[in-house]
Amino acid sequence: MADSVALFTSIGLSEQKAKETLKNEALSSALKDAITQTLFFTLMDKAMGTLLYSMASRLKDTKRLAFLSDSIGQRKISTELQLAAALEFVKSHPQDPINLKEFEEACGVGVVITPEQIEDAVESVIKKHKEQLLKERYHFNMGLLMGEARSALKWADGKVIKNEVDMQVLHLLGPKTEADLEKKPKLFFFSQIFFILVFCCAGENFKTEGYVVTPKTMDLLKKHMEITGGQIRTRFPPEPNGILHIGHAKAINFNFGYAKANNGICFLRYDDTNPEKEEEKYFTAIKDMVEWLGYKPYAVTHASDNFQQLYDLAVDLIRRGQAYVCHQKGEDLKGHNAPPSPWRDRPVEESLVLFERMKKGLFAEGEATLRMKMVMEDGKMDPVAYRIKYTPHHRTGDEWCIYPTYDYTHCLCDSIENITHSLCTKEFQARRSSYYWLCNALDVYCPVQWEYGRLNLTYTVVSKRKIIKLVETGTVRDWDDPRLFTLTALRRRGFPPEAINNFCARVGVTVSQTTTEPHLLESCVRDVLNDTAPRVMAVLEPLKVTITNLPDNFKSDVQVPDFPANEAKGSHTVPFTRTVYIEQTDFREVMEKGYKRLTPQQPVGLRHAGYVISVQKVIKDAQGKVVELEVTCCSTENAEKPKAFIHWVSQPLVCEVRLYERLFLHKHPEDTSEVPNGFLSDINPNSLQVITSALVDTSVKGAKVFDKFQFERVGYFSLDPDSTADKLVFNRTVTLKEDPGKI
Repeated sequence: MADSVALFTSIGLSEQKAKETLKNEALSSALKDAITQTLFFTLMDKAMGTLLYSMASRLKDTKRLAFLSDSIGQRKISTELQLAAALEFVKSHPQDPINLKEFEEACGVGVVITPEQIEDAVESVIKKHKEQLLKERYHFNMGLLMGEARSALKWADGKVIKNEVDMQVLHLLGPKTEADLEKKPKLFFFSQIFFILVFCCAGENFKTEGYVVTPKTMDLLKKHMEITGGQIRTRFPPEPNGILHIGHAKAINFNFGYAKANNGICFLRYDDTNPEKEEEKYFTAIKDMVEWLGYKPYAVTHASDNFQQLYDLAVDLIRRGQAYVCHQKGEDLKGHNAPPSPWRDRPVEESLVLFERMKKGLFAEGEATLRMKMVMEDGKMDPVAYRIKYTPHHRTGDEWCIYPTYDYTHCLCDSIENITHSLCTKEFQARRSSYYWLCNALDVYCPVQWEYGRLNLTYTVVSKRKIIKLVETGTVRDWDDPRLFTLTALRRRGFPPEAINNFCARVGVTVSQTTTEPHLLESCVRDVLNDTAPRVMAVLEPLKVTITNLPDNFKSDVQVPDFPANEAKGSHTVPFTRTVYIEQTDFREVMEKGYKRLTPQQPVGLRHAGYVISVQKVIKDAQGKVVELEVTCCSTENAEKPKAFIHWVSQPLVCEVRLYERLFLHKHPEDTSEVPNGFLSDINPNSLQVITSALVDTSVKGAKVFDKFQFERVGYFSLDPDSTADKLVFNRTVTLKEDPGKI
């Protein structure tokens, strides 16, 4: 094991990461082979090691391992961008042998982008947007310029492009003015945007494409308008059988936001028609999350509120000859090509008697169902309206032993509550015909149904069944494990609700399904926390520093602004003594080119303290590890300006810090073509790193659970519920910047 650890650390992995990598047998084996193969060509450096690790963790077809390792070793593949293209190429070209010319063209091998090309491309992009740039100045979305420039220069260094964009923008606009430095307005909530939309006005349902008009439609709409006064009404109708996830956040924002934008109301309606799967904890958690996102339901209702009325309507449906009692077994009802029921044409009176017997509990479960006489858009014939379940209901107890299905309940509850717009995700489009059919078959008011694409994220799973598997296998602690994308998990990790709402607004409402990268959500989180999370200083890997030219009992107070960009928002005081602690990574014993922090030859400043420190002595333990520095300090006023200022703590609190990375290695862990052995085989062994002896300044001592801070130069953190009076626990919410290339 020691040899393997040494091999992995030689390519730039930390010792801990090397040990964790060894726990993943497939990954460690692939990485060893990749390193061995590459060493035939060249001496290893950290950049190459990063590429090898990334390649080994993402490559599915290991027969291509040697080929890609050779390409990295020969420096044909030298950037993350090229590696991504290489992985995509070998995935889409499984046949042997690989066409080397096509591969190199697809990966930009040998492509040289000159500074002149970058300058010309950026100049062209800026010229295209010049009018808007002059109008919006530095509030313009500079990412758009970067994106277009990178599209024109696929293999160019992103940093060089950014520098050129910054320089040309500065040349065009000049230095930033006070107006430029003002914060741009926040992204709006759903309630403030989008909704001058394509929907019909209240009472004009018949104008919607596909809406079915009957001889009674206009009278029913007139009565509906008398009840609602033309008010927009929506609903968020979750099943109380699991915890809400990021996809539900879009549905919450859409339904509540559309109502709010139009001075309407939105119901929170629990679709509680399956007592076998519903638990009280889910009811509570759902309401908590809706309110956490900032929305207050007009009313909290339940499908079970309407059980008697739904039953009466079912009897009416039978009387109208549109429903019948069927005795086909469950397995015979599955699929779209099931033969018509032999009981489809049984007499109405017979079905009425049998349905009453179902209600009285005179049939066994599965012995009889009530089915509707209609064909759905996907070809499925006669969906079930009622089934028998001898399970007590959490609200109605043993009063009922027959329960309505979604296909029967949903549209009728919408009608009962006079919902104007039934907004649902795309998979319910196949049920739109049954939605309209049932309301019209019963001559009741029929709302408009409109479907939108679901919101999905890469690198995660959200299905209840899969999350339960993750919990049962001990991969995650529970539904609120911060590595998941349930809303309770995101809250525990420290994601502000405003950021989630802003993310949903950015994604927008489209008919097509949306699959989004997590870094877009994290960007929204940074936008909010940058303005709301006060700064404190924390050291995750402490190195003791003794300032020898200060007295043993020296102590002073240092004022640290909560928000350095706006000191009017307040400050806090931290102690400064003869002993401080800095990050181990902020010191190197051997000076390296480009390194700007502390070395024996290079002093640094201490943030906020007003001191510059210089190393006098490096103290090591028996194994040769640096354990303490002896330094001298002088005032920044009396010292040459240092190249860098680093953070520090003195007389700190010891705390636990949990650092989170993506839970899965691949974008689509549920896709068996990408992860053949299933999502449980795709767990990232480095998704959680626990640091038990981090140090944080004393200003956080009175923090409450979910309070959020920026640890200066480290990241954004939130106080975890596991915290005690004796020891605080912090979850890293997000890093300060996106770092896709980090090992």
